Amino acid sequence: MRSFLGPRLTTLGLVGLLGTSACSNAQPVPTVTVAEGGCADLYGSSVCTWAEVDNEQMVSVGASVPLAAIQNAPAEGEMVWPPVGIATIPLPDVAREQSGIQSLKIYWEVHGHPPTPYLVPHFDFHFYTIAPAEVEAMDCSDLRKPTELPAGYVLPDIEIPEIGNLIGLCVPQMGMHALPKAELERTEPFTGTLIAGYYAAKPIFFEPMLTRDLLLQQQSFSLDFPQIAGVSSGVTMPTRFDAKYDATTATYRFVFSGFPNTVAATTASQE
Repeated sequence: MRSFLGPRLTTLGLVGLLGTSACSNAQPVPTVTVAEGGCADLYGSSVCTWAEVDNEQMVSVGASVPLAAIQNAPAEGEMVWPPVGIATIPLPDVAREQSGIQSLKIYWEVHGHPPTPYLVPHFDFHFYTIAPAEVEAMDCSDLRKPTELPAGYVLPDIEIPEIGNLIGLCVPQMGMHALPKAELERTEPFTGTLIAGYYAAKPIFFEPMLTRDLLLQQQSFSLDFPQIAGVSSGVTMPTRFDAKYDATTATYRFVFSGFPNTVAATTASQE
C-alpha cells in the first residue's frame, strides 16, 4: 500500500504546484462587454451602433457597417440641397452618458461635392454630440467660427454655383466642416479623411468621410484623428479611429477609442 500511495501523492503534489504557478502567471480575464445601440436600414442592410465597456467604463464606441450596404448604394441620384441623411442611429446609453456622443447620421454623396478633392462618390458618417432635433434645426444663420481648430485644419468659405457662399463650409442640418489643409489643396481625389464639425463656434460632430472605392477594397485601415478643442461640458472626444474589416461576416467595424480618463489600454478594440 505504501509503495502505491507514496508516488501517487507526490505526483498530485507536483501537479498542484504546477497549477498554482500557472495560475499566478495567468493574464487577467477580459471584462470587456458590448452595449448595443440602435440599428437602421442602409440600402438593404442593417447598420448598428455599439459601445465597448470595461468594468462599467466606456472604452470605445462605433458602428458595424455591412459591406452589402456599400455595394448596394445607388450609382445615380438627384442632387438635393441640403443633402438628405439616409439614417439617424442613436448610440447606446453608456456612450451618450460617458462621452456625450449622441447619434450617427449617414449620408450617401453619390456624385461627391465641392471642394475639388471630394468630387467622388463617398459616404459621410457624422457622429454628433448634440441631439438629432438640434441637428435638424441648424440653418447656417449662425456664422460664428470656433476660435481654435485642430492642427493642420482649416475652415474655409467655399463658393458653390447656384447655392452661394458657404461660410466655414456650413451645410444646413449638418454644420460647418473643418478639413485638413494639405488635403484641401490637392487636385487628386481623396480616399478617406476625418472631418471636425462645428456650429455656433462649438464642436458638434466628427466625421469619417470615406469613398465607396476605399470601402470596396475590403481592407482594414486607420485615419488620423484631429485633436478637437473647445468641446462642451460633458463631451469627451476620441483620439483614434480604426476601420476593421471582418471577411467572415463581410462587415466593417468603425471603432473610435482613446478616450481620456478611460481604460483604453484594455479595450478589445486595440487587440
